[in-house]
Amino acid sequence: MSEVIQMKLTVVYDNNSIDGFLDGWGFSCLIETGYTKILFDTGWDGHVLLHNLEMLGVSPKAIEKVVLSHQHWDHIGGLTNILKSNPNLVVYVLDSFSKYLKNEISARAKLVEISRPGEIYPGIYTTGEIGGKIKEQSLVVDSCAGIYVITGCAHPGIKDILKASSQFGEVVGIIGGLHGSREYDLLKNLALIAAGHCTSDKNKIRKLYPESFKEIGSGVCIQI
Repeated sequence: MSEVIQMKLTVVYDNNSIDGFLDGWGFSCLIETGYTKILFDTGWDGHVLLHNLEMLGVSPKAIEKVVLSHQHWDHIGGLTNILKSNPNLVVYVLDSFSKYLKNEISARAKLVEISRPGEIYPGIYTTGEIGGKIKEQSLVVDSCAGIYVITGCAHPGIKDILKASSQFGEVVGIIGGLHGSREYDLLKNLALIAAGHCTSDKNKIRKLYPESFKEIGSGVCIQI
């Protein structure tokens, strides 16, 4: 295991937002370690994404890596604006992404194709490509308190995502979209359930786990 360091996770794009931030259909989360900044997904509207980054005082040029969970429009749409602002990005995509999309990205940034689990930065991992019809990767961050999982839409299902993530340690929290998953019992031991974006049963999850559930939206910061 790599050295565990403190991190800050900030939702940059979500269906909801807090004062001054903009919302939109999609998801993006900024991971800050004190040494690097990694953007997980980019939402759909690049102008919304850049506005919210500016609200956070974060220049696109300060972002070193972008990790794309899957190639649905509401998770990759803002990438073009980031690439225009930062020509030195490293972009992590799934091996199964469209070859045309990969060609477009590789013409503007360093492209890394992901198929298996692995470390992309000390204490930060990808689950690798998981899922059937819709393939997806989640990001895993190793904190002082345990493992936190950041999901795009969780199309492969919570069970498979948690299984893939647990190889890096004990999962204590999950952040992001959980889509239509009803695997509620798998969330019962988590200290943090920050469900947003496409999660269809947020109210149900909130009622089941009121102490763990956290409402998120663009601008919400979680220190781990």
